[in-house]
Amino acid sequence: MIFDHIGFNVSDFATMRSFLTASLEPLGIGIVKEADGWAMIGRDGKGQFWFGSFGAPPGPIHLAFAAQDREQVRRFHAAALAAGAKDNGAPGLRPHYHPNYYGAFVIGPDGHNFEAVCHNPQA
Repeated sequence: MIFDHIGFNVSDFATMRSFLTASLEPLGIGIVKEADGWAMIGRDGKGQFWFGSFGAPPGPIHLAFAAQDREQVRRFHAAALAAGAKDNGAPGLRPHYHPNYYGAFVIGPDGHNFEAVCHNPQA
């Protein structure tokens, strides 16, 4: 990863916290630190992405989270939909990116396009 961490503002911290907690749990991603109005998420206690309510949220952006396998991609998609996201691309291969690109896309709070992607070749 080229970034140490990334962060952005959201319009409703509680809504985004609930959505990300539920959606990213299948990927082994969770909150590693939080305080009033912000939270840092990551894996294995290492925060890499924070969100908070410190100003105006950006226009819709795309965030892709790494999945270890295709099953995690499917579980992310199902969890995100259950958490209130809108489907923006069911789990599947996207060979126009590369032959093993397996991803799923949802539109979450504030109109952001969230993705889980696995690049490993699998059956």
